[in-house]
Amino acid sequence: MKALIVLVPALAWAQTLGEPKQLTNGGQNAEAYWSPDGKRIVFQSTREKFQCDQIFTMNADGSGQKLVSTGKGRTTCAYFLKDNKHIVYGSTHEAAEACPPPPDRSKGYVWGVFPGYDIFVTTLEGRIVRKLTAMPGYDAEATVNFKSGRIVYTSMESGDLDLWTMKPDGSDKLQITKSKGYDGGAVFSRDGKRIVWRANHPRTPEQMERYEGLLKENLTAPMKMELFVSDGRGANPRKITDNNCANFAPTFTPNGKRIVFSSNMHKCDGRDFELYIVDADGANLKQLTRYGGFTSFPEFSPDGRKMVFSSSLNAKDRFEFNIFVADWKP
Repeated sequence: MKALIVLVPALAWAQTLGEPKQLTNGGQNAEAYWSPDGKRIVFQSTREKFQCDQIFTMNADGSGQKLVSTGKGRTTCAYFLKDNKHIVYGSTHEAAEACPPPPDRSKGYVWGVFPGYDIFVTTLEGRIVRKLTAMPGYDAEATVNFKSGRIVYTSMESGDLDLWTMKPDGSDKLQITKSKGYDGGAVFSRDGKRIVWRANHPRTPEQMERYEGLLKENLTAPMKMELFVSDGRGANPRKITDNNCANFAPTFTPNGKRIVFSSNMHKCDGRDFELYIVDADGANLKQLTRYGGFTSFPEFSPDGRKMVFSSSLNAKDRFEFNIFVADWKP
């Protein structure tokens, strides 16, 4: 797929973002994250001959898009390692070459937390060099702190969907959340001293019954997620949103003082998502984008000057999402 650079009118966006440039064209492209040197981006995409997400890399200008996963199974949540030479991602390809069956939407809007997911390390050419997880159950959603090299991820190893951290070789695994419920989508602050993530911790017997029932079917419901911040090993957790909507894809600003995330709080229970920014203690909430579609998965470039994100902006089809990059103007 050739790169596509499209300028979008700045009026659609808040003053903190410059004019977005579109880097992909067609398909479902999401979860784009920078390499440590800022020259490349890794992302997941369902496109062309693939029936479900695979992992691709591209240059920071959208050129040179290349498959780096196996092309088998379903993949998710790729991230560069600290060495700038390897990528970590979740994949079900060892469990089965075919895509896992889609979730049963008669149970509402649910996500599959497929037990076939494990976390792998690949070279930039797509050669798998290491498998980091091997326990039964879901292991995915890995991100990396470029300062320490440590990985944070979501795992069913404890019997619940908790956050864990480990070294880039898979050693020194440490469980850092223990509250009953889903904890996932975690990222470190740049100094590695804090973590922000999304969570759904059931509060009532009815909510707990639904959570546990879905989990037995390898499902979870994402439409009620709040954001939490803790130190780098999970201590002193505190909730920084409390709107009973879907808040997810958080990332720290380069200075670590604020958090950008995606939410439908402007239309709770709806499928339209915008980007918001809030202080790391939950104060001073502000809406960043006002597009009216789906915009999510923000991440700042290593030099702090740009932000990459996924959006339905300019989409020609209902389920089309593309990767954009814009200057960050704090």
